[in-house]
Amino acid sequence: MAIVPVLPNGDVLLVRQYRHAVRSNLWEIPAGKLEPGEDTLACAQRELREETGYVAERWVELMSFFTTPGFSDERITLFCAEGLTARSRLDDGEITALLPASPEAVLEMIAAGAIVDAKTILAIAWLHGGPR
Repeated sequence: MAIVPVLPNGDVLLVRQYRHAVRSNLWEIPAGKLEPGEDTLACAQRELREETGYVAERWVELMSFFTTPGFSDERITLFCAEGLTARSRLDDGEITALLPASPEAVLEMIAAGAIVDAKTILAIAWLHGGPR
């Protein structure tokens, strides 16, 4: 599950999270794992709240894709969340920072190698006129 959180001014809200597999803090869109029996939208809403402290008025399911079909059946459903309102503090844990950034600034971060997370790159490509 992954979410493109779009703030009222059009900025995308990124999270900075330590990823053990690559031993690095990465800038990425909020994401999380579906609990057994959990609805995909309910998961996206929970993850947005837990990772950013925001809730959204509008949710649109954008697409679903396999992350690495050569060796995994992991599938991510990507949502766009709009009408964001800060409602709570971040849960203590994995997220080390939040960054509101314009889609253009996020594209510059991708080009500079500051964002290397595939789901985030795909989400920003969608935001910049991909299939709708």
